[in-house]
Amino acid sequence: MKICSICHKISATDDNHTDCKEKLRIELEAEDFKKSIPEKLDMAKNANDIQPDLKALMDHMAREKKAQS
Repeated sequence: MKICSICHKISATDDNHTDCKEKLRIELEAEDFKKSIPEKLDMAKNANDIQPDLKALMDHMAREKKAQS
């Protein structure tokens, strides 16, 4: 038996609880996603700085969206 280093409760195994490890992994992924959002927004604002093929794809998607509206 061991104390889980994440939730600080008793663990029946010699490792952290599986649920605690999974919750921590999801929280870390969410934090990484939050950090990447400004980069994605910056790319959308500065469309001239992106590669031509990505710009063409974004323009095509914008036209499709307008056509559906």
